[in-house]
Amino acid sequence: MPKLKTHKGTAKRIKLTSTGKLTRRRAFGAHLLAKKSKSRKRNIQTTAVVTGGTAKNIKRALGA
Repeated sequence: MPKLKTHKGTAKRIKLTSTGKLTRRRAFGAHLLAKKSKSRKRNIQTTAVVTGGTAKNIKRALGA
């Protein structure tokens, strides 16, 4: 069976940690920030961990 190519769009958005977890950026932090509270904007800045069946599909797309 041939090698799988890395999905470059996914590779740019999601990082694989040394323990094998997938981290991603949170949505809604690019514009219209004046109406959002400080705590909400602070939470948007943090990274999130991808879990479940989605993580399995992403790992396949990354070739990991």
